[in-house]
Amino acid sequence: MRPPNVFAGSYVDRAARLRKDPAAVAAALADPRARLLPVWESRNLVQRTPQGWTAGFVDCRDGRSIHDRPENWILLGHFHGSPCFACDAADDASPATAADMSYEDLRRTAGLLPDDEAGLLAYARAMVSWRLRSRHCGACGAPTSSTSAGHVARCSNESCGLEQFPRIDPAIIVLVTDGDRALLGRQAAWPAGRYSTIAGFVEPGESLEDAVEREVLEETGVAVQEPVYHSSQPWPFPSSLMIGFTATASATAVAKPDEELEDVRWFTREDIASGVPGLPLPQSVSFRLIEDWYDAGSSVALRATPGARLWGRSDR
Repeated sequence: MRPPNVFAGSYVDRAARLRKDPAAVAAALADPRARLLPVWESRNLVQRTPQGWTAGFVDCRDGRSIHDRPENWILLGHFHGSPCFACDAADDASPATAADMSYEDLRRTAGLLPDDEAGLLAYARAMVSWRLRSRHCGACGAPTSSTSAGHVARCSNESCGLEQFPRIDPAIIVLVTDGDRALLGRQAAWPAGRYSTIAGFVEPGESLEDAVEREVLEETGVAVQEPVYHSSQPWPFPSSLMIGFTATASATAVAKPDEELEDVRWFTREDIASGVPGLPLPQSVSFRLIEDWYDAGSSVALRATPGARLWGRSDR
């Protein structure tokens, strides 16, 4: 069995049973093993050690220097037996850190971190991002307060009292093939030569399969059949859940990009082995979709193919 996608997996006991128990949350905060994971401007704190990169854990007893209101910290659960919290390191300037620590974009550092720590940081980033976006009630506009250890935002207006819960945005991501070729597209803002699988958000009233067929047709002009679920991946940038599929198209299908894509075209395994196109980040489900298709028809695995061009390839 293959390991889960990056950011996914049973890496933390979320301890949901504790969230509505203020005494249990207070005890977790007071635990000498308790650790805080600060997020600053959507960047996670990481640490560089001689052995490699690791999550930037802060002792909760020192956490007030980052955010002085522990009642607004978010209980993530227990990680390797230690209570873990997340908070927004709200500051106009980059908060002071140790010399071997810095706030980094998780999309770039995830491949350098242990898988379980990458998943924990993704969880922290997603929760902090949601809390920042839910500071006011969506019904009446009144300020909200944090309850249930940071997992509920409650309206302060007594006549309203609306409770908001963390939400995710489901998005499909699909590798379309005709057997020997894969259909990949690129956005104009991406680095030159980089291509990826087709993706888009699920709309109200759609099934996942409906969204696969619609998005591929809209973005590439190619009609697909038989969408098959592959795997999923949390993608907290800021709050997506990527739901991976494979689908087949006619060998005579002609690809034509819409306004969202600069280019879309068919690529063979030989093209990919030669470095054209450049592929997505190895920690993405998009890459895994391509990798599984490539490896199924090649005697050399994609990650071991010398000429393959992987953006952000990790040497860990």
